[in-house]
Amino acid sequence: MDMRTLVGRNFARLRRAMGLTQEEVEARSGFSQQYLSSLERGKRNPTVISLYELAQALGVDHVDLIQPDDVALAEDAEARPRTP
Repeated sequence: MDMRTLVGRNFARLRRAMGLTQEEVEARSGFSQQYLSSLERGKRNPTVISLYELAQALGVDHVDLIQPDDVALAEDAEARPRTP
């Protein structure tokens, strides 16, 4: 899975789990709502510093934003060549 997609999905999932809107994360992080929307859609390639700051705004560990979920693991398994 593309890392931009994975980070975007994780960010959106964590944000929703905390009951936060993009606007609320904007106020906490300083990143614009447009940036956060693009991030969630996998259109942004955040820097390590951005990942850390976004994680701080959500109150999670920065690793949570890059940790593969079950969907990502399944997609990676499907993409691997099969050996006889």
